[in-house]
Amino acid sequence: MATFLYRLGRLAFRRRWYVTLLWVAVLAAVGFGAAKAPAAPEATNSMPGIESQKAFDLMEQRFPGTDADGATARIVFVAPGGQKITAADHRKAIDTLVERAAGGPQVAGVVNPFQGKAKAEAVSKDATTAYATVTYKVAADDLTDAAKHRLERAIEQARDTGLTVEVGGTALETQPSAGGSAEAIGVAIAAFVLLITFGSLAAAGLPLLTAILGVGVSMASIMALASAFGLSSTTGTLATMLGLACGIDYAVFIVSRYREERAKGHSPQEAAGLAAGTAGSAVVFAGLTVVIALAGLSVVGIPMLTKMGLAAAGAVVVGVLIALTLVPAVLGFWPNAVLSRRARRSGRIKEAKEAKEAKEAKAVKAVKEGGENNGGSRWARFVLRRPVPVLIASVVGLGALAIPVMDLQLGMPGAEAKPTSTTERRAYDDLAQGFGPGFNGPLTVVVDARNAENPKTAVRTIEERIGATDGIVSVSPVRFNSAGDTAVFSAIPSTAPTSERTQDLVKSIRADRPATEASTGAEFEVTGTTALNIDVAQKTQDALIPYLILVVGLAILLLMIVFRSVLVPVKAAVGFLLSVLAALGSVVAVFQWGWGAGLLGVETTGPIMSMMPIFLVGIVFGLAMDYEVFLVARMREAYVHGDSPSQAIRTGFRYSARVVVAAALIMMAVFSGFIGAGESMIKMIGFGLAIAVLFDAFVVRMALVPAVLALLGKAAWWMPRWLDRILPRVDVEGEALSHRAAPPQAPQATKDETHTGSPSESPTEAPEEDTRPEFTSV
Repeated sequence: MATFLYRLGRLAFRRRWYVTLLWVAVLAAVGFGAAKAPAAPEATNSMPGIESQKAFDLMEQRFPGTDADGATARIVFVAPGGQKITAADHRKAIDTLVERAAGGPQVAGVVNPFQGKAKAEAVSKDATTAYATVTYKVAADDLTDAAKHRLERAIEQARDTGLTVEVGGTALETQPSAGGSAEAIGVAIAAFVLLITFGSLAAAGLPLLTAILGVGVSMASIMALASAFGLSSTTGTLATMLGLACGIDYAVFIVSRYREERAKGHSPQEAAGLAAGTAGSAVVFAGLTVVIALAGLSVVGIPMLTKMGLAAAGAVVVGVLIALTLVPAVLGFWPNAVLSRRARRSGRIKEAKEAKEAKEAKAVKAVKEGGENNGGSRWARFVLRRPVPVLIASVVGLGALAIPVMDLQLGMPGAEAKPTSTTERRAYDDLAQGFGPGFNGPLTVVVDARNAENPKTAVRTIEERIGATDGIVSVSPVRFNSAGDTAVFSAIPSTAPTSERTQDLVKSIRADRPATEASTGAEFEVTGTTALNIDVAQKTQDALIPYLILVVGLAILLLMIVFRSVLVPVKAAVGFLLSVLAALGSVVAVFQWGWGAGLLGVETTGPIMSMMPIFLVGIVFGLAMDYEVFLVARMREAYVHGDSPSQAIRTGFRYSARVVVAAALIMMAVFSGFIGAGESMIKMIGFGLAIAVLFDAFVVRMALVPAVLALLGKAAWWMPRWLDRILPRVDVEGEALSHRAAPPQAPQATKDETHTGSPSESPTEAPEEDTRPEFTSV
């Protein structure tokens, strides 16, 4: 692999115009496809394999013509203090609003709280609160501005009468602010980190430029394929986040290795080839681990999660391809621009080579003697002197942070998690106060009475038994389908939708079901938003262990192939588990327990989003293995080339620590940008991913890994002979490059070969004198 990537890097550098134009053509092609493709379908919440979904499917089958996807608006009215909502002037205001809303475009119907059957249900017992329901013929995304404005004007006119009027539902739902500004903040911080790391505007801008181009290609591809593969507009959220973060990181490692090889005196083309052959090999395997983790999300069995994982995996693949081809090509246009200021001032490569060789010899001698060359080697020396205390502190610290995981409660936060500045949250609170906390999360019971001798009697018996269940406040009137063999009714719990008592209530109703079905001959299932969230939480919880086994097992096998070691991959997996558990514990402490929630702008605590653990495990595992490959691959390279185990650790940190730190800071910057979003779930995802990267990069990879390797010594690189023979050999360290035969003597470089694209940089560069790969022993 190293030889192939070495040749690919040289080819991309030499044929830079062709490579650049190829990627521009790809971007134009997928962009054209995205512009001409049909609109993306709406996001579906289909969750196959759970009871709630089966009940929804049965309702659609037995109640044809019911548009369950139509937008709704639940308008909540609260009378001023001490007054009744049933007062004549308030009733008149509500009747006027209902009349105006009913005349709006796309409206299917409006339920007046003071008319018909709704009168007993839509007015609170203390007569202070009431609600009207507006149903539309189309989904929320298809509502026209005219339809929304008609409803908003009617609401404002009702408020002018002195009533408190809030609106929930999907018709006027505010969308979370997750993109744009959050990504821009992350990119700005990443640019600052890169500038500090490289000390060069060009070196900082190149990874950003190529990563943004990669995200453009990925997102345009997703939009072009959206209609064919059923990809909704939300599918690309994860692809954008990971495509940007991984794309920057992979380009950073190539550019960093290129600068290193140039410092050793290699010509620009040779340095590009060596960077692609060594750092590029690490990029390939790091990208593979991320792809495995993301593609593995399909084992959960949730279609939306599967599509998001595969789309993000595709974005990571694009990032790898761009790092291996476009980055060397751009380096071919400006080979000196990414170098340090001192290297650019040297004027001639030969002069720079002599100066760098002297500096390199001094650095190598210092490493051999255990000297302090830079921050990375100094930190490695500190850990090597005190491996046991560092290891104990790392494990104990992460273990303490992981303790809250034992109290993890999964769910799907709804309107109660929105900021109080939103009308949806205020409507939720008004309904809970007027009708009870369980009113916002009714349970829907679907009864299949086809096999019952008397369907109506069977349904009535089921309704009475569920209504008598401890924890149920009331049940609604039964509604039969036209055939009279299927019925639907609602049961209102006494507790909030996210309460553990509500979860226990649903389990209790389902546990008592066999006896009820045996006595009535009818079957029933519990569904509704609350039951659906409970089922999804259970489904993801059940899938977490198989997912971990699959992803971690495949990654351990892959790392065995890379490092030719048994203990190093196992150590990497154990370190990841510690970091992800600590991150998940921190999420529980903040978003469930409320520790420091105010600092992040979290107004309401509650259960953790059901898919959060799966997201956290999948994404962070891929990133953790990135850092493992980039850091330990350099140690392995030094060890293979003759360094002792302790010297290899110092060498790896000396060359890779600063870049890994920069990569982790970039990841944290991208993820932290989402903490500023207004939606609690987006805050949760951004905080969880950012804190997980912090723990994994700075505690596990920078402290726990060198401490364990120091204690293991040569045993860290041990592998049984039989296993070594079975596993395929892949040259990640570039060993083949150091032993390959010398290529023919290169002729005098042409102006095109050495031109940097800048009149002030290129003309002084000497032609390439030798294209043989050279390695400085460390």
